[in-house]
Amino acid sequence: MGNPCSCLSVTKFKGEIMVIKMASTIKAAGNGQRPSPDLTTLDTIQKRVLWLATNMIHHANHVRPNPDGGKVGGHQASSASVVTLMTAITFAYLRAGDRVAVKPHASPVLHAINYLLGQLPRDYLPRLRAYGGLQSYPSRTKDPDPIDFSTGSVGLGAVAPLFTALAAEYAQNHFGPLDENAPPRRFIALVGDAELDEGNVWEALLEEPLRRLGSVLWIVDLNRQSLDRVVPGEQAARLRRLFAACGWRVLEAKYGQRLQALFAQPGGAHLQARLEALPNEAYQALIRLPGTAIRRKLTEPDGAPEQVTADLLADIPDAALPGLLQNLGGHDFGELLARLGEADAERERPSVLLAHTIKGWGLPLAGHPLNHSMLLAPAQVDELRAALEVGADEWAAFPADSPAGRLCAATAARLHPGDKPRPRLLSPDDVPTAVEVPTTGEISTQQTFGRLLLALSRAEPLARRLVTAAPDVAVSTNLSGWIAKAGVYAREPRPNYEKEVDPTNAWNEGPHGQHIELGISEMNLFMLLGAFGLSAELIGEHLIPIGTVYDPFVCRGLDAFIYGLYSGAKFIIAGTPSGVTLAPEGGAHQSTVTSSLGAELPNLNFFEPCYAQELAWILLAALRDCCDRENGRATYLRLSTRAVDQRPFQAALARLGEARLRAQVLAGGYRLHDWRSVDAALDKAYLVHIAATGAMLPEALAAAEQLQAEGIPANVLNLTSPRRLFESWCNANWGRRSSAECGMRIAEWEGRSAEWGVRSAERGVRSAESAFEWLIPVTERHAPIITVNDGASHALAWLGSVFGTLVAPLGVDQFGQSGARDDLYRHFGIDADGIVHAALTALNRGGLA
Repeated sequence: MGNPCSCLSVTKFKGEIMVIKMASTIKAAGNGQRPSPDLTTLDTIQKRVLWLATNMIHHANHVRPNPDGGKVGGHQASSASVVTLMTAITFAYLRAGDRVAVKPHASPVLHAINYLLGQLPRDYLPRLRAYGGLQSYPSRTKDPDPIDFSTGSVGLGAVAPLFTALAAEYAQNHFGPLDENAPPRRFIALVGDAELDEGNVWEALLEEPLRRLGSVLWIVDLNRQSLDRVVPGEQAARLRRLFAACGWRVLEAKYGQRLQALFAQPGGAHLQARLEALPNEAYQALIRLPGTAIRRKLTEPDGAPEQVTADLLADIPDAALPGLLQNLGGHDFGELLARLGEADAERERPSVLLAHTIKGWGLPLAGHPLNHSMLLAPAQVDELRAALEVGADEWAAFPADSPAGRLCAATAARLHPGDKPRPRLLSPDDVPTAVEVPTTGEISTQQTFGRLLLALSRAEPLARRLVTAAPDVAVSTNLSGWIAKAGVYAREPRPNYEKEVDPTNAWNEGPHGQHIELGISEMNLFMLLGAFGLSAELIGEHLIPIGTVYDPFVCRGLDAFIYGLYSGAKFIIAGTPSGVTLAPEGGAHQSTVTSSLGAELPNLNFFEPCYAQELAWILLAALRDCCDRENGRATYLRLSTRAVDQRPFQAALARLGEARLRAQVLAGGYRLHDWRSVDAALDKAYLVHIAATGAMLPEALAAAEQLQAEGIPANVLNLTSPRRLFESWCNANWGRRSSAECGMRIAEWEGRSAEWGVRSAERGVRSAESAFEWLIPVTERHAPIITVNDGASHALAWLGSVFGTLVAPLGVDQFGQSGARDDLYRHFGIDADGIVHAALTALNRGGLA
């Protein structure tokens, strides 16, 4: 069987609209902390929620002007299936501090409930999917009412509470309770059954650190329909087995208490077996038939009368049969509250409640196999309004002195108290102004990154709030030193058997470890970074998550990466090693498009440094961004295993001074090599700029040396953050603003850099030309630009647009391959000879060579 449910009887109204009426009042299960409201009052509220959610979508599509004529859309059926579930958990289950993710297509239900709780102004209700109104799907950053988790990407919102529960457990073990008197938080996901098709869901359930999180409850809206089809009936049994195999407690609300009572009568077991044997598609069709046809189907299954079923149904009127068969557990308050009580009874493992529902419950399109995007016609909405007894005010809440109004007020006071404990936050001033690491000799940025983390382990109070994570690549991304010092997080101390054999193996595991080692799942890494990066907002404890991943595999976790950024999470991710510089590892492990992603993803800072001191300054600035909860961003560091001679940086440091150079590094770039320092007498008419990132700076310097030996002056511009430069250019010229520190005059940068760089309050556009004032002064803007990137060439090609200058973009525009580094650089034309050739070609095109 695949689709029944209701503690309410549902009958036909004028042949189409289903009217909801309470069949009985059932005592709600309680655990001493959960309220047990009268079920009649819950029914009154769910009717209003059903109406408001349906009407919001109707208004957006049929009432509000639509000048461009495009599809507005909405999901009346998907919203209707969770009305009982959402009403039950909100008004009879949740406590203050609980966090809930609501499936994407049910956003109108969430907004309707927030409105009834006084958390959403009334004038937003007619503005679903309108500019400045309510978002299509729940958004914690764009919607005006309280949203715990953004859930626009199916599957991701479902697992977000799971990772947030891990963050809460981690914080509890490290810092103790935020409020001694508050009950433990619970983390709940209301998941559409079709969302469970997403692979990231099962990646998360297989993750060892996420097991035994007893604060987690998933409620699956098991309506057995996806966008285009009715899901086969064996899906529910498969889900039960899968969750159980992953160590979850599996609960089920399959039938409502009216159907259960019927099955308990003589002949009821036979009817239950008959219904169980029906394919989902057959059950969907059955509940949409008139009562007379249903009786005939049930009492004459093969054309021959079946007396045992006929006797069982004899006292039930035909008009009541459709509602009876729709009495599934997911629409039955008594059944739901009993199962929720069971979920709370065990705290040693996560629970999942499979709640059987009907897609479109309470609407004339209930159970229709293609109802996902169906919309009620205006006449049907009018009939629904009458059936649900909505008065003249179509957006009315409840009178304050009514039972429903009093329950709404009590629920609002319980879930949104005015005396919430203040979160424990770090300040940007808690980040040190400097960290000492080696900056001489030949060093890679990946090596420096590991050294910086180890050095930060001594920087209190910051150090206690740092959490690192890696998808089984901690050793190969240079986290070993940090982990040896900070330890691996585990719920209980674990013996280190390897230490008996190898005393240098110091990966101790226990509840105070600060590194979370994940399996090989980049999706899980970015989900963890997103959840821990919102810990201050969601659990009141400020954690700063830092992740490492092989740079090409950033793409594997891209969906979760974007989800975290969209949700406003603040974290640091180091993609390393990167590019074809990885050499013999081969094309499968060589990244090409990630530098472009770093420049394009919203709410993100992106840096690709070359030298150790650059990375130190950048990492400290990234940590301060994580401490700026209003305007801060996440930061992506693209690092390399290539050991680079640090002397060119030291020369630039001597030439510019620390304050100026630090400011320019954070602003996006600086002159690593100035042609005038070699021979100011060279003819500036033949000048070229070589603009390079990260590991390509040695080739750029070698090319400049070759050119100047031929009498051609060449600058080398070290672009530490092409994204910062791009934003600075856009801000200065087109009035585009962002939260990055990218538009200040160099004097202002210098003034702050002595302290710790740039404060968030001082961000914004301050200059007509910003960083380009010192990168390419007015007198040098005639020169062609050769861009060099160990990644897609187009990532830097935009530089030619800044001054209308000829640009020759060099990069990696085909898949890489195995080979020595020099061979690969030569193959892709990004070696010194390739840069020189591009420079001469550019000068020739300009008529100068």
